[in-house]
Amino acid sequence: MNVEKFIAARKAAGMSQKELSEGICTQATLSRFENNGQVPSLKILIKLCNRINLPLVDLFSSINVVNSQLDEQLEKAEFSLITSEFEQLAQILEKIDPKTIKDADLRARYYYLKGFEMVFSQAPFTDVLFHFDQLLMSKTTDTVFQLLAYTGIGIAYAREAELEKAEVYFDKVFSEIYTYPIQTTEDIWRVLNIVFHCGVFYAQTNDLETSNALLNYAIAICSENHLTYYLARAAAQLAKNAQAAGEPASVILELIQDALAFAKINKNRLLINELNQMKKQL
Repeated sequence: MNVEKFIAARKAAGMSQKELSEGICTQATLSRFENNGQVPSLKILIKLCNRINLPLVDLFSSINVVNSQLDEQLEKAEFSLITSEFEQLAQILEKIDPKTIKDADLRARYYYLKGFEMVFSQAPFTDVLFHFDQLLMSKTTDTVFQLLAYTGIGIAYAREAELEKAEVYFDKVFSEIYTYPIQTTEDIWRVLNIVFHCGVFYAQTNDLETSNALLNYAIAICSENHLTYYLARAAAQLAKNAQAAGEPASVILELIQDALAFAKINKNRLLINELNQMKKQL
């Protein structure tokens, strides 16, 4: 609720708290509303707004509209992340000033997306860490954002070839991600992001057993929820793991073909090109 707008309207009407509250409510009730955001009953609020000629809807609309628009932008940004459209992700986030974001969950969502955008755009290591630190310091109560921060920091360390440090963060995630309750579509996207990148990391450290288990878990989540976006990437990483394990060419080719089919559905051009190169090298 936009209390500041209410206060501005009262002052514009030239009324003190005592004058405005007279005959409607106690001055203490009005004071608690203006100073602490304690909203009085709807009947009282309507009378107060009418006295200062402030439409009640104005108290609700501005912040909610801003949050709604921001949520829509961030949803587009998050979809760009899961489809690996990193340039589009950067363009969307470039138009958002995090200093203007008041809602804790929206701010956390911004920093999670910005952190991953910086990882995939090869931004300086310290800049990546800064954005994930902002995410860890956010006041959101949704624990998935903490797990996303750990995942992002792990990826950043892995790209610096600091695999032991990276493993500290991936182990934190690994111990908790299987029990995280998936309730919304956004939860699915975020859990898949985490599980997939954990799978990629453990492949990088040649722990193919753990990597395959995580990637197959990602595929199971996709299948259960009828999603294809991480399906192609997980299947592609399984093909790479099979290649690293020295599996027969026929097994690797079957995995590549599966990944290609999913990648074509998603129109993931980068992955399609990468998989075709893998086929040629068999």
